[in-house]
Amino acid sequence: MSEQARRVQAQFGASAAAYVTSAGHAGGDDLEQLCAWGRARAPARVLDVATGAGHTALAFAGIARRVVAYDLTEPMLAVARGFVASQGAATVAYVAGDVEALPFADASFDVVTCRIAAHHFADVAAAVRQVQRVLRAGGSFLLQDILGHDDPEANAFVTEVERRRDPSHVRSYRAAEWKAFLRGAGLTVLDEARVAKTRHWEDWTGRTRMSAAARADLEAFVRAAPERCRAAFDFRLAGGRVESFTDRMLLLRADRD
Repeated sequence: MSEQARRVQAQFGASAAAYVTSAGHAGGDDLEQLCAWGRARAPARVLDVATGAGHTALAFAGIARRVVAYDLTEPMLAVARGFVASQGAATVAYVAGDVEALPFADASFDVVTCRIAAHHFADVAAAVRQVQRVLRAGGSFLLQDILGHDDPEANAFVTEVERRRDPSHVRSYRAAEWKAFLRGAGLTVLDEARVAKTRHWEDWTGRTRMSAAARADLEAFVRAAPERCRAAFDFRLAGGRVESFTDRMLLLRADRD
């Protein structure tokens, strides 16, 4: 197992339950857009990569005949299984493993989804090649992730914020980088959307079990950052405390050639 895989398991194994109630993961315009793209494809089999607490798998259980929820972290899969079952969905299977080595045959799925997770992948290009392999010809990869900023200083600032809050964060990619990954794997981007998601600071930092000292250090780092870096992500401060900021989400539909 790679060092990055160990970091992901350590980060999410202990905080898995908190993601069930995370409003940013549970729904929103972003998930609705992915579902709209999915419904138009009328898929029979869907693979949800890095399923987390299972919100996307649950949404697609109402669209496809069969959904496979796939995640690196066993405790997260257990939480997803309990959550999805509690919502009455019985057509979801659960498989543990690494996205860079999907244990499925070629052309096994009509749609592959991956929502708010790829910034944790050690090798995005390898992961995308695996997605392409398990998609049938004409199948769709429905991707959502945090959008990297075109300004290098602003991007470096928010990457540091993310890593201090979650050491398993690798980086967020710009739209051009994502399109290059997809094109290189034989996937053609056919739809694109962007959605803003507000992150409430107490909830966002609390979900990763940050200590009070680590949170104070992170707030001090944000306050000391150049104003234009904070403004790039709409950081809201009140009384010297961070209240919220805004993530920009990139959504892409890319079909297998």
